[in-house]
Amino acid sequence: MSRITRRLAVAAAAAATAVLFTAVPAAAHVEVESDDAQALAENAELAFTAESESATAGITQIRVVLPKGIAPSDVTYGKGPEGWKFTTTDDGYTVKGAALKVGADAEYSVVVRQLPDAKELAFKTLQTYGDGKVDRWIELGESGDDDGHGHGEGNPAPVLKLKAAAPGATPVAPSPSASASASATPTAEESSTSPTPQAADSETEDDGGLSAGAWVAIAAVLVLAMAVALVFVRRRGGARQ
Repeated sequence: MSRITRRLAVAAAAAATAVLFTAVPAAAHVEVESDDAQALAENAELAFTAESESATAGITQIRVVLPKGIAPSDVTYGKGPEGWKFTTTDDGYTVKGAALKVGADAEYSVVVRQLPDAKELAFKTLQTYGDGKVDRWIELGESGDDDGHGHGEGNPAPVLKLKAAAPGATPVAPSPSASASASATPTAEESSTSPTPQAADSETEDDGGLSAGAWVAIAAVLVLAMAVALVFVRRRGGARQ
């Protein structure tokens, strides 16, 4: 291989690598934080941030499955994107509205009547975009409390770690709907707009990999680099003859 050919090969590899790294989106996730993160804390405000993974569509809905010990009726809406609405479901709630700007994160808060007596709480989350794509943040760790939706079906669910309950803290009386199962199946009407974690298997999703457009761009760069290298090699060979 001639020196020119080697240089062209190196240049082509460098160009392809540059496209690859610029096409990979930053690792996104859903976070939950609270200044009241203590077992049996009352009227605890939880702040959620669902980071955007799409470069082409804005977030339109956040669907949350509540952990055991928190009933949907125990949750009230705090604040969130302008115009978005809060609705409870059989096993949690949804916050949805007009699509946010492309790349914008969805930030909102809820208030929980009382946090359960636990060490940590996992909030399984389905994040929907305007183009129908769904990111599933529903996977539980070994210490996670499974609510019937299974493990290993998506990305890690946001987890809120709790401090031990304050001395003398006791559970408040359960809300009227506290007997509802945390793994109840949403109604058919809810499922059409708020897919369950199982239904999300059939949705178009992106777990942090490259989009189709990114792969097309990479392929185009590689083809172009190979074509340029071939032209130079042929010209080099013709000059020697």
